[in-house]
Amino acid sequence: MKKIKKWLSIGITATMLTFILAACSGDDSSTESSNGKVNLNFWVFGSAGYDILAEEYMKDNPDVQIKVNFTEMNDLHNNLFTSIAAGSGAPDLTMIEISQVAKFLDAKDSFNNLNDYGANELEANYLDWVWNNAQTPDGEFLLGLPTDIGPTTMFYRTDVFEEAGLPTDPTEVAALADSWEEFHTLAKTIKEKTGKNIVDGPELLFNAVRDQAPEQYFNEKDELILESSPYVKEAYDFTTKLIQEGLVGQNGLWSPEWGAAMADGSYGTLLAPSWMVANIKGNAPESGGNWAVTTMPEGAGNWGGSFIAIPKESKYPEEAYDFIQWLTSPEQQLKSFSNNGLFPSAPSVYTEEEFTSFTDEYFNNLPTAKIFAEAAEAVKPVYMGKHYPIVNAELVTALTNVTVNKADPEKEWEEALKRIKTQLERQ
Repeated sequence: MKKIKKWLSIGITATMLTFILAACSGDDSSTESSNGKVNLNFWVFGSAGYDILAEEYMKDNPDVQIKVNFTEMNDLHNNLFTSIAAGSGAPDLTMIEISQVAKFLDAKDSFNNLNDYGANELEANYLDWVWNNAQTPDGEFLLGLPTDIGPTTMFYRTDVFEEAGLPTDPTEVAALADSWEEFHTLAKTIKEKTGKNIVDGPELLFNAVRDQAPEQYFNEKDELILESSPYVKEAYDFTTKLIQEGLVGQNGLWSPEWGAAMADGSYGTLLAPSWMVANIKGNAPESGGNWAVTTMPEGAGNWGGSFIAIPKESKYPEEAYDFIQWLTSPEQQLKSFSNNGLFPSAPSVYTEEEFTSFTDEYFNNLPTAKIFAEAAEAVKPVYMGKHYPIVNAELVTALTNVTVNKADPEKEWEEALKRIKTQLERQ
């Protein structure tokens, strides 16, 4: 609890704390049973479709009432952290995004150990690298059960490749960019033949290279390793090299320009996770047939995914566990994939007929589920650390400055390191 209070003291005034606690102590917190039913409050972000699955569960379990409360991802994590720090206002169940898991594992005393309810018997149902993210190194404490994941692949514009005189078949495209060195050559070819960039902007390129490394920002002691480990700097240098050669776009991730570029076909590839399918279709609804997908150079990484945890405040941890065990089972993960496009963390789903036969007309009738599954099974485990968001935000700032302001890459790297160290000292 000492660590929690230390984190909480940073950047949160007493007035803000009162406001957040008031918001969290209403209908969203754990509630007493009424009318003979167990009432569970479930905090959710994104478009997971868990409200629909909760309705299905309640039909089969009429003594349980589940209220699904949707909020923005950052707000959910901020409110959850505030609630557990104060010891009041936490829900019975909550989603936790993968990059936030280490932070909440550090506050594990505020959560139920799911191993106490038999979760360790379910480990074989999930990909190893996913399961390990939510447990302590000794495997004794498990924070949450895994839901979806975000294996990364290479989306590409077939019309841009045609314009450059290149093949468009996924196997042939993958062969063109089997390594990052070959990807660099491909970028120069597309630029020379079409005048277009290889990627939309710097962030996804950097992420793609970084996420294939065996280690990133921290070691398992939560010590910053940016200066002692070569991998992140190599990903940064590769990205800034392509930026300086004029091969990378200037679109900021999630900006209107970024969305419009998906429809315009102003770049060749989008190095992104499986859940980016919804964003591509949403931003470029008329571009079906111009988009395809294949494997990334040198393997795959993962961006995104969640776990479902049970705060200690819950009055009904057993009933909450029964629900999340059902919700995250391979059977329900297949439904989440079919209904909402959430990519399963349970590999047994990858052999189901409904999954293996899935093709996407928008992506030239390619077996996208199979392509994403192959990427998921190629991901290597990596420790992210509780302060991952701090480091990542500063490196993205550095890359943006190099891209938009033509800043010197080395100077930006050094300045980012200074800002990171300053912030970490305050934690």
